[in-house]
Amino acid sequence: MRLERGFLPKAEGSCLVEIGRTRVVCTVTVEDRVPAWRRGQGGWLTAEYAMLPRATEERTPREVNRGRPAGRSQEIQRLIGRSLRAAVDLKAIGDRTLWVDCDVLEADGGTRTASITGAAVALCDALAWLVGRDSAVKRPLEHLVAAVSCGIVGGQEVLDLCYAEDSQAAVDANFVLTDAGEFAEVQATGEGGTLKPAQLQGLLALAELGTAQLFALQREALGEQLQKVMRHA
Repeated sequence: MRLERGFLPKAEGSCLVEIGRTRVVCTVTVEDRVPAWRRGQGGWLTAEYAMLPRATEERTPREVNRGRPAGRSQEIQRLIGRSLRAAVDLKAIGDRTLWVDCDVLEADGGTRTASITGAAVALCDALAWLVGRDSAVKRPLEHLVAAVSCGIVGGQEVLDLCYAEDSQAAVDANFVLTDAGEFAEVQATGEGGTLKPAQLQGLLALAELGTAQLFALQREALGEQLQKVMRHA
């Protein structure tokens, strides 16, 4: 696992996240306006997600040529947006939009969870940039957020599925947690079987174990930067 901050220095916040053979570039852009429906209610955060054509074994056509994102991409970018909105006090940033872009360089399973983990680091840097520019913005980050995939493969509970494991999983799950130990999102799907309550508890325990490691990695990468933006650092 590796997090490289400032991977794209022109962005207010950016991070290259590498988890196994999955690599995602995450950027956060601060825009001094919000959608019309959001005016007077505080800021907004929204996300976009895409894969490079050769992020996968076979070339995937660019979705821009289809005129709109595929259903899977829409689902993932909404998940990223929901997850990161759970981390930040949008009222504290004023009438601004935080644009989160996650572009997959190489995909080997867990691209959505890696995107959330890396984007949380880029978000911290973007918020630190905003705090430095506007003294009225005070510590808008409420939590760190990280995500992991879990599943049942060959009857075993598995953490951080690669593509080969994911393609054989009877149950596939994604968990998004805050560093306060709360779940921001839980997704679990029976691909080739059902999920027993005891197995769900096992996957939850694995998710807590995995995200604890990711939170430690995020804190190490951010260092003192976290103190500038996090309310309860």
